[in-house]
Amino acid sequence: MNELYMQVTITSRGLTGKFISFYEKQGLAVSFISYGHGTASDEILRYFGLEEAEKSILFHIVTAQKWKEQKHRLRMEMQIDIPGIGIIFLIPLSSIGGRKALSYLTCGQEFVQKEESTLKNTKQELLVVISNQGYTELIMDAARKVHTIGGTVIHARGTGNQMAEKFMGVTLVPEKDLLFIVIQTEQKNAVMHSIMKEAGTGTKAGAVVFSLPVTDTAGLPIIEELQENEEEI
Repeated sequence: MNELYMQVTITSRGLTGKFISFYEKQGLAVSFISYGHGTASDEILRYFGLEEAEKSILFHIVTAQKWKEQKHRLRMEMQIDIPGIGIIFLIPLSSIGGRKALSYLTCGQEFVQKEESTLKNTKQELLVVISNQGYTELIMDAARKVHTIGGTVIHARGTGNQMAEKFMGVTLVPEKDLLFIVIQTEQKNAVMHSIMKEAGTGTKAGAVVFSLPVTDTAGLPIIEELQENEEEI
């Protein structure tokens, strides 16, 4: 799969509604919103005209064509190039678990599935599992059946219930958990299938899962040791 990205928008909390409205007009009704706190010093904040350190992080799935279409509008309508408005970046996706999840996350954007991976020869991948809140242990139990080590949870709020009903035939609650799991690439498909089977859209967890390529890691000694042993054989 290529030319499919996770689009990340970081902006002040006061502009969250404006960005959500803008993206919905671009056909991106499905978003996942978490909150954070900026770490810039007061001097840097004043230099860039930033009034607050409280941030919102918005996640969307976009095609290369959709990004190309909205980039100009972001500059013209949202004035994204003015300091203090926000920053946006893209992360390439390598796979999404299931056609229904693909249609839901992309809001029906036209997309031709091609190669499986955007970046070649990656030894690890980051699984992103979006589920209703309170089901992370169920998801991790499913993942551990394929010897996954652990994950990290971020609480978020989701939009796009109408899209969920249209593409998946289910109603999703707005409160979400975003679960991040780093795994070996060769384990990815098995882990994704296990999560989809045990906690997918047909369950109360309502989980959708996709993966991002990881170019390198540190602090994963067990995985790194296994890889080194495999290379020596």
